[in-house]
Amino acid sequence: MRREDSRSGSAIIRLAIPIVIAQLGTIVQSFADTMMVGQYGTAELSAAGFVNNVYNLILFFILGLSYSTTPVVGAYWGQGERTKARRALKESLVVSIVGCCAIMVLLGILYFNLDLLHQPTELYPLIRPYYLTLLASLPFVGAFNSYKQYSDATGDTRTPMWVMIGGNLFNIGCNYLFIFTLDLGLFGAGIATLLSRMLMAACMAYMLRKEKTAEKVSKNGIWKLAKMGLPISIQLCLEACSFNVCAVFMGWISAPSLAAHQVMCTVSQLCFMIHYGIGAAAAIRISHFCGQKNIEEVRKTAFTAYGMSIVVGLILTTLIILLRKPATMAFTSDEEVFEIVMLLMVPFAVYQMGDCTQIIFSNALRGIGKVRNMMIDAAFAYIVVSIPLSYVFGFVLDGGPQGVWWGTPFGLSTAGVIFLFRFMKYTKKQGRLSHQIAK
Repeated sequence: MRREDSRSGSAIIRLAIPIVIAQLGTIVQSFADTMMVGQYGTAELSAAGFVNNVYNLILFFILGLSYSTTPVVGAYWGQGERTKARRALKESLVVSIVGCCAIMVLLGILYFNLDLLHQPTELYPLIRPYYLTLLASLPFVGAFNSYKQYSDATGDTRTPMWVMIGGNLFNIGCNYLFIFTLDLGLFGAGIATLLSRMLMAACMAYMLRKEKTAEKVSKNGIWKLAKMGLPISIQLCLEACSFNVCAVFMGWISAPSLAAHQVMCTVSQLCFMIHYGIGAAAAIRISHFCGQKNIEEVRKTAFTAYGMSIVVGLILTTLIILLRKPATMAFTSDEEVFEIVMLLMVPFAVYQMGDCTQIIFSNALRGIGKVRNMMIDAAFAYIVVSIPLSYVFGFVLDGGPQGVWWGTPFGLSTAGVIFLFRFMKYTKKQGRLSHQIAK
């Protein structure tokens, strides 16, 4: 590896490690939530599963709105325009919080029509208060996301990491207090989530208090962030939807197939988080170089991250395959579920390359601010390619659970190839313009 590539790789690693640690902390907290609610009661666990499924897509959408912060702030930061970067933070907060309020209105309408979703009648007294506590927490989620993306874009990924770890530990402690000590059950878990999200937003606001600026937000700046954030939100939601539809298909086959799907989704989160951390770190550096009009470094950073992600993905996939038996037995002792998980390991290993490609180059596109076509590309990859092929392989060709999962490599690979093509096209065009200006 050349010295320049080595330095680029080291910089990506320094940025990526805190991002990955913070995301892994969130997974641990999610496991702890599920375990505590499950220990309190089966009905509470079922109600939590229903509400969390409703909110998962919402959280992806809110996260996507804040992702537009990275290229804008990163470009300003790379140019040394600190005041403009701080103004962009204020504009990002406006976009995130207004977006959350709009979503809250829609979720409020859904709240008064929950009966139409035909859940077991005995679960509604548990569902409704938990639903409302999560609803109240959304503006704090939006604010935290904006603060985090701003901090990441300036190269400080450690502050959000510590805030997220602290918030997750606080959430676990509050869970024990409200669920068991005060005997509030699932409603107590909702209160704990609300308080932890309020705390994390407040901590980030305090840590970034020196980043305040007297410069007023501009309508153009808000509109620019909103136009960039919406395609990213839709792209994230479409990718998540493809896995959710696979879960529905698995449920059509059998309960053990659905259980195996959940086990594999949990295992695959580890690989996803590593790829995401590397991709997010690359997006930060790319946004800085893009602000400096250094297209050569933009490309170098993207492909250095891509190479790192491939190597790490191969190592993780190999370890997971080698340890597949003890890893699966940690989730279930059911022999039928175990056998299905073994079958799903094959498409899981195959789709790692496509997943790596689409994560790295979607983040690279985000870093250069070229995200407008991402939702169209994602719709084609996941709605037109992945979901229909999962149905065809699983049911028409009678491939069963493994057939359902074989649609995923095609969808992720399609998205990855398209994102790579667009990245090369945009950077080549920008490189020619920069060369002409230099002349």
